[in-house]
Amino acid sequence: SGIVFIKELNKASGVWNLRSQFSAIKQGTWPDGTVALNVDINYLVVAGGGGGGNNRGGGGGGGGGYRAAGHGPNPLRGSSLSSLTTGSYTITVGSGGAGDGNRGNDSIFSTITSTGGGGGQPSCGNSNGPGGSGGGGGATVNQAHAAGCGNTPPVSPSQGFPGGTASAGGGGNQAGGGGGGAEGAGQNAANNNTAGDGGDGTANDILGSCSRFSGGGGGGATGYETNSTHGDGGVAGLSSAGGGRGASGSGSSSSQPSCAAVAGTVNTGGGGGGGGQNNPGQVCGAAGGSGMVIVRGPSAVTFTGTPCCAFCGSTHPGGDKIAKFTANGTLTISK
Repeated sequence: SGIVFIKELNKASGVWNLRSQFSAIKQGTWPDGTVALNVDINYLVVAGGGGGGNNRGGGGGGGGGYRAAGHGPNPLRGSSLSSLTTGSYTITVGSGGAGDGNRGNDSIFSTITSTGGGGGQPSCGNSNGPGGSGGGGGATVNQAHAAGCGNTPPVSPSQGFPGGTASAGGGGNQAGGGGGGAEGAGQNAANNNTAGDGGDGTANDILGSCSRFSGGGGGGATGYETNSTHGDGGVAGLSSAGGGRGASGSGSSSSQPSCAAVAGTVNTGGGGGGGGQNNPGQVCGAAGGSGMVIVRGPSAVTFTGTPCCAFCGSTHPGGDKIAKFTANGTLTISK
């Protein structure tokens, strides 16, 4: 068989020899054509909200972790991303947790990860309570399960607050705590009949108009003996931040109907309402709302995204470019 010889000629200044090229490619240091953007990129990354706990006094689901830069309340603003390059970035938008005390799913852009909201505790308890914001505590007869911690794992500024505690009595009424939100902890159940409200979500105007995100779900309440009162979803000011209302039972001698739990609002990261129990019958917890990822940069950059069903690109009247993702996709940044 034949053979081929390759002879490297004397190279001019600035020319890489083959050995150096192969070595750089193997080590990942060979230039890939990307260039530094040299601009600040702002973002809003909201994770999926936690699902409300099932049965009796179910805890409200925690709001999805909230992380932002450039927009929203100053105490919750992180640093803009200033070292990004041109190229493609995977966008992950977390789904909400199922309505049986499941944690929400994480949302991710570049180095920013927001953690899914903690699941509201069911009457038997589980380990899903901690999260971006914590799930509310759940209760059964004579036993209250602890609420979930917020800002888990910890980041600065905090991505959320803890859930509220439940109230458990020996009779037929128990009440769950509210799920934590981006701006406040879930409320504790006031007594065995009255569940806690969800923690407040927060406002953000990165899209231009103001929207609200990551409210906690309200706790659920059982109504075997007397009418019970559900917890309301977390609010930010006077508007909903996506947290769902908890369920409530009607009492054995009442004609008042039981009240179903309400799911967290889609693409807000709101926690689902906690479940309750009527006489007879269980009222299940509700699912958390899915999250969202928004990226905003100056007019010098260009954003394109796929798939089209998940991505919406726009230009702010001031010239900034905005990329909004409501589901998983890919963002390509050029300059």
